[in-house]
Amino acid sequence: MSRALLYGFLLWLAGTIFIRFRGDKLLRPDQAAATLMLYAASFFLMAILVPRIIGRLEAEKELWFEATALLILPTLILDPLACVFFSRVYPNLDPAAAGAFGGWMLIFCAGAITGVWISRSWSAGGRDGR
Repeated sequence: MSRALLYGFLLWLAGTIFIRFRGDKLLRPDQAAATLMLYAASFFLMAILVPRIIGRLEAEKELWFEATALLILPTLILDPLACVFFSRVYPNLDPAAAGAFGGWMLIFCAGAITGVWISRSWSAGGRDGR
């Protein structure tokens, strides 16, 4: 399980570095349609990737939700701080993008949880929804 937390931290770090240097191309607060498309793409990307990541960690199926919680924990703890100090953490971004950034991080986490939930439901044959 500690590997899930480590992977989560490394993913958070890679994402933070990417946004720090290239986020101005993605987070544009004046373009609502582009932001919604980014949210949808991110949701589906995480829904596909996280079950694969958790599977590679060889977690037992009944522990996938716990492993997913650990995987997204760095994002849930550290990105609110990035929102508070948005202009310092992301000086290349328009300060008005802080809200879109926060929403984007929540969409990532929602996609991760949904992907694991669907994956577990399918592997259980849809019998119990766990």
